[in-house]
Amino acid sequence: MPGDEPNPQKGALHPVYTVTNIQNKVRVLDGVKVTYSSWVKLFKLHARGYKVLAHIDGTASPAKTAADYNQWSEIDAIVLQWIYGSISDDILVRVLEPDSTAYEAWEKIKNLFLNNKGSRAAALEQEFTNLTLRSMNSLDEYCQKLKDLADQLTDVENPVSEKRLVLQMVRGLPPEYDTAAAFINQTLPDWDTARNMLQLEHNRQQARESKSVTGRLLAIVPTYLCIISLSIRDRLILRNPLLQTHIGSKMVEDCSIKLRRTMEERGL
Repeated sequence: MPGDEPNPQKGALHPVYTVTNIQNKVRVLDGVKVTYSSWVKLFKLHARGYKVLAHIDGTASPAKTAADYNQWSEIDAIVLQWIYGSISDDILVRVLEPDSTAYEAWEKIKNLFLNNKGSRAAALEQEFTNLTLRSMNSLDEYCQKLKDLADQLTDVENPVSEKRLVLQMVRGLPPEYDTAAAFINQTLPDWDTARNMLQLEHNRQQARESKSVTGRLLAIVPTYLCIISLSIRDRLILRNPLLQTHIGSKMVEDCSIKLRRTMEERGL
């Protein structure tokens, strides 16, 4: 039967014993950063590689009187440790049971994520359709959040097509991305291509903004140098509107004239 463990050769060490830390191989399931479907795929991949898939796929265990039962039970305990060690603390307290088998724990986690699919799908759908770039800290975070929500919707049997994922990404963009958004809407590239196109547009806007800030600074610096060349008294007058109301317009005008002359002398 598929998933059955091959009978190990007498004296041979079962591959399961070579795993010292499952978290180095399977990321911790939390339902947000690591979705249930992603965790299942990773866990099954390693379970197959280490010849323990039979412990989570529903294959019947050997009878307690069978000669190989003790070895099966020992390996099953290790697989159970893998499961408990690759789920978050919040999930662990909900599935931890005494005398549980690996398959029983596996099914509890499955039911935890796939029960009440309708209500969970509705909540995820609302978050997915309302997500915008402005609500996130960065473009990378925005794109990753969309992808995570799409994966979570797949977990509750409400899959998001790649085309819809791309269109939703465009829908949540602010007006400054209109040109890139229009091109993506027309060409409908795959997710990775669309994300790269947005990243290039984001980098272009960042470079333009940086150049603009540099230009404004360069425009300010000469005037600043002219101001600091004035006397301390004149600088105080020019910078303090409250002081200007008390010393009279003539003195303020004299300070302004000095500043203009200094700027003219420097060709500004």
